[in-house]
Amino acid sequence: MKRVFLFVLDSCGAGQMPDSEKFGDVGVNTLRSCASCPKLNIPNMREYGLGNIDGLDFLGKVDFPKGSYAKLSELSMGKDTTIGHWEIAGIVSENPLPTYPNGFPKEVIDEFEKLTGRGVLCNKPYSGTEVIKDYGQEQLDTGKWIVYTSADSVFQVAANEEKIPLEELYDACHKARKILKGKHGVGRVIARPFVGNSKDNFKRTSNRHDYSLEPPQKTLLDKVKDSKMDSIAVGKIYDIFAGIGTTEHVHNTSNTNGLQHAMHYADKDFNGLCFINLVDFDMLYGHRRDVEGYALALNEFDTFLPKFMDKLNDDDVVFITADHGCDPAYTATTDHTREYVPLLVMGKKIKSVDLGVRKGFNNIAATIIDMLGINDKCEGESFANEIIAQGGGNK
Repeated sequence: MKRVFLFVLDSCGAGQMPDSEKFGDVGVNTLRSCASCPKLNIPNMREYGLGNIDGLDFLGKVDFPKGSYAKLSELSMGKDTTIGHWEIAGIVSENPLPTYPNGFPKEVIDEFEKLTGRGVLCNKPYSGTEVIKDYGQEQLDTGKWIVYTSADSVFQVAANEEKIPLEELYDACHKARKILKGKHGVGRVIARPFVGNSKDNFKRTSNRHDYSLEPPQKTLLDKVKDSKMDSIAVGKIYDIFAGIGTTEHVHNTSNTNGLQHAMHYADKDFNGLCFINLVDFDMLYGHRRDVEGYALALNEFDTFLPKFMDKLNDDDVVFITADHGCDPAYTATTDHTREYVPLLVMGKKIKSVDLGVRKGFNNIAATIIDMLGINDKCEGESFANEIIAQGGGNK
């Protein structure tokens, strides 16, 4: 039995890439912004080498890291959740998913209104918290959908749970997903329910649900499942991959809940992959440009880490990475930021190796496939042989 745990700290970027300016991002660095907060306290990730990663020395280097570490550049043409996770799982997207800086075209909105029987408000890029402040009352009064987007490839539908039942909102998103294919094939349709009776107390709930575009080819999850191993999805992973390639899944209501799920699987016998997304970093702190909140969320994960590692078997391996950036101190936009991502690899049989700066998040998929002994390879360069100690131990 071999277990691999793959944590995605959603949006925890490691500094701008050479092409970041083409994506509208200048001088961005999510981790550096978090380090500017005096409350940041992540000694455990530092001990595993986070501050030893190229360009992250401001986090504090250690003389003898307990894990292997690297910085990865994104090969895909995007900076969104879907493309980032697909690349982690082995798929490089040469073309960006469609975005709608001026809102969705009339034919899309007309079809959505026809299929759902309700009108549409807004239809333009908007902050998720601001859009319910500005349109929430009208939504309550009229029963129309609030449809909005962002710099990412998303079609978001907000509705007050006390006005429109969740089941109807989810059904509307299913219908939108069927409309948004081909040239309008956005990465995600997202249900964004909220509650409250005035703009002073409108608040989004944890009943969000994502409806993703199906991956264009087999991913790491498919290859694990096809090899008769467990392919477990925790948090948004099931939604991001449209439910394809998983043998078991559970959704998170928060980072804290996601860490509880991770602990549950650490106590469980399985053979294969447990792929975990922690979205609060992005959703609650990155997009809301909350530096302190982001730093405290990193502290929570760091405190969890040694307790989790203590539960692992001798052959277990842990990967910690991100899917893009969302610099909480960047004020030019409130959107994702094009950044490198950090990578830590940990386990009792993982050596301490500086893997440098590598091209492609897909190196993660290639390495995990090698570690699990799967014959169906994927794009990406495996570094499994570089970091696995023959006799065990972190030397």
